Amino acid sequence: MEMPLSASQLAQFAQDGYLVFRGLAAPEACAAMQAVTQAHLRQQVAPVEYEAEVGYAGAPASLDAPGGRTVRRLRAAYQRDPAFRQWAEDARIAEWLRQLLGEPVNLTLAHHNCVMTKHPNFGTATGWHRDIRYWSFMRNELVSVWLALGSEVEANGALKVIPGSHRLDIRREQLDDLDFLRPDVADNQAIFERGITVELQPGDVLFFHSGLFHAAGRNNGDKVKTSVVFAYRGRSNQPLPGSRSAAAGDVALSD
Repeated sequence: MEMPLSASQLAQFAQDGYLVFRGLAAPEACAAMQAVTQAHLRQQVAPVEYEAEVGYAGAPASLDAPGGRTVRRLRAAYQRDPAFRQWAEDARIAEWLRQLLGEPVNLTLAHHNCVMTKHPNFGTATGWHRDIRYWSFMRNELVSVWLALGSEVEANGALKVIPGSHRLDIRREQLDDLDFLRPDVADNQAIFERGITVELQPGDVLFFHSGLFHAAGRNNGDKVKTSVVFAYRGRSNQPLPGSRSAAAGDVALSD
């Protein structure tokens, strides 16, 4: 077991809404997950989400258009291979999340639970948004755990975050119909200026609050960028009955 989080790390997460851990995942674990990812991308093993299905700016117009079957993410990562399950249930993650959320945690299978991919040419940019926008839980207090399987830098679409934005009170008119921050709203400009790029190397991990605004650019490199992402809730933070958040169930990590 790794050392528990320090008081300064807990304070940083409360203030900024994220923490970065360098080299947390062993090279062997990353290689195993990367091998499964590449095989499943080649075979397009279901369930997958295609860029054409997301409909973001610059995405292929349909599955039959050029680049239409570019995979945006491999869904159900936890169910795909033991390598993903072992990582999702890592004892260090469970312990640190217990500290951050103040109670034992569950892995939600409804949200994230995927390998995010960013392809050159057809991988679209993602605007500033919060993960909680389509999630349905009692409280906006979940944590996403993002593992880089390869290098993630500005040039290939690394994640960007706005430190402290999980504490902002955002008005409805600051958001578009998909709950992205609107670039045409004057009050959003100062928020955008606070954004920073979180560059990661293989094995680095980003923990971030479900209310933190984040975004990502296009991949202007020549290799597919891959990241494993799982989301966790405190055990008392139940999904709302009848919601998609409740439908897929979850996995209780050790107390």
